[in-house]
Amino acid sequence: MAWLAAGAGTLLVLLVLRDMFHTLGHPEGQGELSSLVLRATWRLTGRRGGRGRFSRLSGPLALLSIIVLWGILTVLGWALLYWPSIPTGFSYTSGPVPDPGGRILDALYLSMVSLSTLGFGDIVPTSELMRIVNPLQALFGFALLTVAVSWILQIYPALTRRRVLALRLSALQRTDVVSSLHVQSSTLLPAIVESLAGDVIQAGVDLRQYSETYYFRDLDPNASLAAMLTYAAELGRVGASGQVGDLRLAANLLNRALEDFAELLCTQYGNTGQTVPETLAAYAADQGHPQHSAL
Repeated sequence: MAWLAAGAGTLLVLLVLRDMFHTLGHPEGQGELSSLVLRATWRLTGRRGGRGRFSRLSGPLALLSIIVLWGILTVLGWALLYWPSIPTGFSYTSGPVPDPGGRILDALYLSMVSLSTLGFGDIVPTSELMRIVNPLQALFGFALLTVAVSWILQIYPALTRRRVLALRLSALQRTDVVSSLHVQSSTLLPAIVESLAGDVIQAGVDLRQYSETYYFRDLDPNASLAAMLTYAAELGRVGASGQVGDLRLAANLLNRALEDFAELLCTQYGNTGQTVPETLAAYAADQGHPQHSAL
């Protein structure tokens, strides 16, 4: 029984480590646990077409749920490692040795205290194995806190870049840039379209590297990249049919960037469509902006 508990605890800890590595350490990966939580939160908050009261909280709620899940599994895993050695492997400095019925509670208590690095000192490991295992959990707890903070600090700059691109496309749409693409003498338009292509490529890199950013909804269509990419596709289509060489080249570059972005949406998030505009329209609908799918 002791070996079974220790083995189960080790598997739980390794499961958390693996999920953390694939979610944060792997450049394009996502842990199975994290992916499950993200999709579940996305479905629960999107029951009203992504426009419900809590739909904008889907991303933050998912991040918080993942971090809490990692913490709970870590506490349970280390508690199972401690349980077979309680009470013989520990010294109780503030009270009597517990009866057999309280061993699991003491194991959970010790695990939570060690993970949070509080170090009350009322239960101290005495066996050689526990004197190694217990400090390792404290180090793991410190690493978990560091990883959680670093994760948040990495995600929000990517979200900011995404929203800036959406607002830029919205401004271009309100100034009716599409009609200006037919102006043959303009030297500013090719630079604008080329810059948009670079921004779309950056958005694709961010989405590939920080795939959890997909699950952050922007209810304002002007700040939602999903809603505004359909307009980017229109810019690329009109620009590519023009007669000005520089503008046509920049528009083809934008179209290629949109094709790569649409392929990423298809392969990783199931936003399928026969064409790039259809895929982008499915993306907009999934993000709660179905009215932009017909642009």
